[in-house]
Amino acid sequence: MTAASTVFPTLHSFGHDTWWLILAKSIGIFVFLVLTVLVGILAERKIMARMQRRLGPNRVGPGGLLQSLADGVKLALKEGLTPAGVDKVIYLLAPIISVVPAITAFAVIPMGPEVSVFGHRTPLQLTDLPVGVLFVLAVTSIGVYGIILAGWASGSTYPLLGGLRSTAQVISYEIAMGLSFAAVFLLSSTMSTSEIVGGQQHHWYVLLVLPSFVIYLISMVGETNRAPFDLPEAEGELVGGFHTEYSSLKFAMFMLAEYVNMATVSALATTLFLGGWQAPWPLSMWDGANSGWLPLVWFTVKMWIFLFGFIWLRTALPRLRYDQFMNLGWKVLIPIALGWVLVVGIITQATRHASELTSSLLLAAAGLLVTGLLVYAIARLSRTSGAASRSPSASPRSSSGVETSEPFDPMAGGFPVPPLPGQVVLSPALAAASRPVESKESE
Repeated sequence: MTAASTVFPTLHSFGHDTWWLILAKSIGIFVFLVLTVLVGILAERKIMARMQRRLGPNRVGPGGLLQSLADGVKLALKEGLTPAGVDKVIYLLAPIISVVPAITAFAVIPMGPEVSVFGHRTPLQLTDLPVGVLFVLAVTSIGVYGIILAGWASGSTYPLLGGLRSTAQVISYEIAMGLSFAAVFLLSSTMSTSEIVGGQQHHWYVLLVLPSFVIYLISMVGETNRAPFDLPEAEGELVGGFHTEYSSLKFAMFMLAEYVNMATVSALATTLFLGGWQAPWPLSMWDGANSGWLPLVWFTVKMWIFLFGFIWLRTALPRLRYDQFMNLGWKVLIPIALGWVLVVGIITQATRHASELTSSLLLAAAGLLVTGLLVYAIARLSRTSGAASRSPSASPRSSSGVETSEPFDPMAGGFPVPPLPGQVVLSPALAAASRPVESKESE
């Protein structure tokens, strides 16, 4: 079979598999994701160690290769503790709610073309839908309920704050992520994942909608709660965040959900912007590069490029402040993503009678301009945030020009609240004296 005879699956290619083939595909996806998690945990520890001039795991197995498996066995065999006062049903269901949607979302990810399995022609994809991309977005958003319910059911302050942060974080960055998808929908005229891959047979969409790609890269890091956007589990101010009260296998399920979500958003980025399972140029010029089982290799390599990016960001960047994180989503990503969708719609409509080359060149040029605007807006926001933290309002001055500090009672509301820049925490005696009488009586 040559590259020219590569069979690109469409929606009509699905729904004809036998029951055993559907079962084999489901088990294959589960095994693929579990192996990705095991390799991902080991790779993260090895790469971070390399970047920080350390050795990393090197004791369990040859070169430490079995360290991830050993960690999983250790977590599974540890004693599971359930704190007193938790909502037990929701407390136990929360890790399951996080894991199941993360694995389910991979059902519509195309991993290869049509292949022959014991004489049956079938796509390397479990199923597809006319709204396949929206299915992934919807299912992954359901997984966030596991984080929210875990924080609420724990009956503890810090997990609850982590769950509330997760709610605001997902709402903010799912809007930007959905808008980044819209430009791809306009180009491909479909929401089917398999047909989007087929639409990139001649050029990848990353070349035409570069701003959407950049916005998606930022949004997928925020969506998966990874550094520098890991604010729902920021140990600096929330101890361990939403999973503080979890241990043993329940904690392992949260870790599994995090890494599977990383694999899912990486696979979705590969599908929408990097041609999916198609071989990169110049390998695509080789006959047979996009045929048979070989495209599964191209898909896996592209997915692991994004996974490496997750690890690199965690090693290289410090965690953002929560206000910086929300400002980035609402003041930069969402407005620019909305404007970019408008630009793509105008160019697509204006060049509907022009040649494909003309339309592609206009989109690519507009994409470079909007990407430059996006980078400038992010840089300006970072400078503004840094200047605000050093502004006179953050460090009040007296009439003589000497910096003064605003007194602050962290227990005024009945529970501890961290001080803002420029505020000095009062001593317990002064704080108690400054509170209203009814507050002291209630205590």
